[in-house]
Amino acid sequence: MQLLATLGVAGCWGSYKAYATTSSAKARVLIIGGGAAGLSMAARLCSILETPDITLIDPSGEQFYQPGFTMIAGGIYSPDEVKKPQSACIPSGVKWIKEKVVAIDPVTSKVKASDGNTYVYDFLVLTPGLQMNFDQVEGVSRSTLGVGNAHCMYDYQGAQNTWKALQEFSQKGGAGVFTNTFTKLKCGGAPKKIAMLTDDYCRRNKTRDKISVTYYNASKDLFDTPYYAGRLEEIFKERDLNICPQHRLTGVDTASKKVFFEKAVTLEVDETDEKTGLVTKVKKKETTPVIVDYDFLHFTPPMSAPDFVKEAELGWTEGSLQSGSWVMVDKNTMVHKRYPNIVSLGDVAGLPTSKTSAAIRMQVPIAVNNLVALMENRAPDALYNGYTACPIITEYGKVLMCEFDYDKKPMPTLPLIDGAHEQWVHWLLKKYVLKPMYFHGMLNGLM
Repeated sequence: MQLLATLGVAGCWGSYKAYATTSSAKARVLIIGGGAAGLSMAARLCSILETPDITLIDPSGEQFYQPGFTMIAGGIYSPDEVKKPQSACIPSGVKWIKEKVVAIDPVTSKVKASDGNTYVYDFLVLTPGLQMNFDQVEGVSRSTLGVGNAHCMYDYQGAQNTWKALQEFSQKGGAGVFTNTFTKLKCGGAPKKIAMLTDDYCRRNKTRDKISVTYYNASKDLFDTPYYAGRLEEIFKERDLNICPQHRLTGVDTASKKVFFEKAVTLEVDETDEKTGLVTKVKKKETTPVIVDYDFLHFTPPMSAPDFVKEAELGWTEGSLQSGSWVMVDKNTMVHKRYPNIVSLGDVAGLPTSKTSAAIRMQVPIAVNNLVALMENRAPDALYNGYTACPIITEYGKVLMCEFDYDKKPMPTLPLIDGAHEQWVHWLLKKYVLKPMYFHGMLNGLM
């Protein structure tokens, strides 16, 4: 069933056309990062370049299907279902350096690895993913996830801890606190998913009256795409899931089980003009501290580009993408604004769209085409429209499939299905199809 479903969906949910067929261009291509974007790029380049010279630097011994972490946290997948040995995912012919990158010099086109060696490139594919900054939340760290019943499913072990704690919370009851973060993040729907799964799990086990669910959102809106935001807000209201907007997580006291926030408030104050003496009302933004007790906590850490990307000054220097040092690329071609021999995509890229594997699936063929064009001394001409997809699990058996572009306009893959409401068919897609598409299609450069 999974194989047939995968083949069927792949036919209608394909990526952009593969512009390049074959190329005789020769150059040293260095790929940093062996996740979805890096491996997909490597596989496609190997099939297009007649004499590929590709080196991939990545320290991971395992390849994780990260969208599956939510499914682990909800008890839908077992931990072993979302991982494979990295060695089995590296395309044949690609030289794999199993080290961390510690520095990039984009001026001299050199990369330094943790083994002390320096690697020279003609073209760089920058796909290291993002960095979760647990140290920006006082009182917690990645190594202490689970202590004080404070959890985070963005971590592989953390997702497993979350599932165990969710079941115990359903039996014991209490206050469930769920937080978003103020930065751009991978899979922006994930914090909402775990809140709704917790609610639904307790309903199905007839313990919903023993718990409360409160979602603390760092921004004003629950979701930034109007077409889908309305239905999400309805779901939260219908199921008595409390929403507290404009609350930025600052710390956790795991011993006393307290969460600390800064709440953004807008005040109207009198302002006197020194020359005329006229008094006018002006709006002033301030923050006020908020302390909340919890029994079960799922929090989301701030996220950014990795430190070596920041230190190489490859990130945006202005605008909303500046704070995370997201790589400064043209949003349509994914070519770096200052260094035309660098292409960046995936979570690290400074693109004004959501960071999801569905976005990467659409970005890869565009990035490959443009990289080959640069290798052939042509102008990059393939354009990415910002398509991304956020399959938001609203309950066990239903998914709200949010698909949209840079302009936040819906881009449904299955237009005959009501995309503004949660559907069981999208649940089948999420549970049975997307994971095999990832391991057997996407990482092999087939979609």
